[in-house]
Amino acid sequence: MKPLVITGPTAAGKSAGALAIAEEYGATIVAMDAMTVYRGMDIGTAKPTPEDRRRVPHRGLDLRKPTESFAAVDFVAVAEAALAEGGPVVMCGGTPFYLRAFLDGLVPAPPADAALRAELSALEDPWTRLQAVDPVLAARLHPNDRVRIVRGLEVHALTGTPLSALHASDQPVRRDCEVVWVDHPSLNERIDARVLGMIDAGYVQEVAGLLESGVPRDCKPMLSLGYKHLAAHLLDGVAIEEAVRLTQRDSRTFARKQRTFLRGLGFLPGGSVAEAAARAFG
Repeated sequence: MKPLVITGPTAAGKSAGALAIAEEYGATIVAMDAMTVYRGMDIGTAKPTPEDRRRVPHRGLDLRKPTESFAAVDFVAVAEAALAEGGPVVMCGGTPFYLRAFLDGLVPAPPADAALRAELSALEDPWTRLQAVDPVLAARLHPNDRVRIVRGLEVHALTGTPLSALHASDQPVRRDCEVVWVDHPSLNERIDARVLGMIDAGYVQEVAGLLESGVPRDCKPMLSLGYKHLAAHLLDGVAIEEAVRLTQRDSRTFARKQRTFLRGLGFLPGGSVAEAAARAFG
């Protein structure tokens, strides 16, 4: 028996497939999602409902406050703990970086240094600095990808070694999994409809509640997809129609990035979830 991984872009229908398979085989679902780990962020992350969680055991949900960190190493620990229980495991979600960490192992890079990161984030042109210390990584990144650029600079400053060199020296694990990439030909339309459904379900009120509880608008989870746009609606007077439009736009862009990352891992869309489950658990 080996883990079944159901992945793909946002709004493609991964969760419904995972629930059906988990019920059929008595499996545990591990959320492979960088946002559902945060408490109070339910509607905007399409977190499994309480009913879903009563139907099937879930791991990896509601593990952190929005102000606390959660990294790939934490996800791998959650997945390994579920696998150690000995039953069937379905890993479901659209964070390909977590999938890569699980399959190939983690790069031995140092933890974040908050003071150094703040200093590097304040640079006017960090990409040019990265070109000087890690040209290989700089060539892979868009000059506006400040999060990954700053991380590259941070690793080099802390270790004296380019992050690209650490990636190159990492020894792949490539665990044995059944991986299914779920996608949909009308994904953009599904994304737009999903965002509208989230608004109807109370997305704006969820963001308002987070802000009122003291969650800073600039903490990492609040800068994701719709949360930052709805915070701008609530705090800066951005029209709700514009906040919704931007959320839909960013979600479509995110889906394209998810697809690109999965192709980079060597996967292709398609395949039967049911057949993959039979191979994994049969």
